[in-house]
Amino acid sequence: MVRRSDTTLSRNGQRKLGGRNTFSMDLDTSGLKQYLQQLDDGVKEAIRPAAQAAAQVVYDRVKLNVQGIGKVTGNLDRSIYQAFSPEKSKTGHRAEYHISWNHKKAPHGHLLEYGWTQRYVAITNKRGQWVTLVRPEKVGTPKPKRRASLAEKDAYYVLRPGGPKQHPATAFMRSASSAMPAALAAAQETLIARIRKG
Repeated sequence: MVRRSDTTLSRNGQRKLGGRNTFSMDLDTSGLKQYLQQLDDGVKEAIRPAAQAAAQVVYDRVKLNVQGIGKVTGNLDRSIYQAFSPEKSKTGHRAEYHISWNHKKAPHGHLLEYGWTQRYVAITNKRGQWVTLVRPEKVGTPKPKRRASLAEKDAYYVLRPGGPKQHPATAFMRSASSAMPAALAAAQETLIARIRKG
């Protein structure tokens, strides 16, 4: 119901701005409240599918980036995964997906992602694993500990001819952040479609 009022008084009795163009409205918002509640329920049900749609876009970009590096054994490509994280998610409020590589299947992934310096001669064995060559006189002796001095490691492994070689980073994970606008669009599209579906 709409009614016009020429003048109104504020709580302290002073005149409020008013006039011929001032009016007040009484609205029945119970239907709107019910609609918003249904909409809220639809949004809660659509959160995980929307998050998965976004994760899929980023996952696909990571896989594409890995293919662009070039394939030697294929271990890195096979190790890329996306997984729902129930520990970091809350049903109806938050859904989190993790996209990364399995470090056991592709332990060299961090070397490609961040780059590395190759000081010693390395070969790839029949299983596709990198093996650092050991000096013939050191075969059968325990290898140096991880925190051993550089002199100990140099005495154990075969040095690269020509000195160390710097391998630049090939950021297959970090560069996938360029897919975020498309991931957000996919999430929004899924969310809207789920809400409209009802």
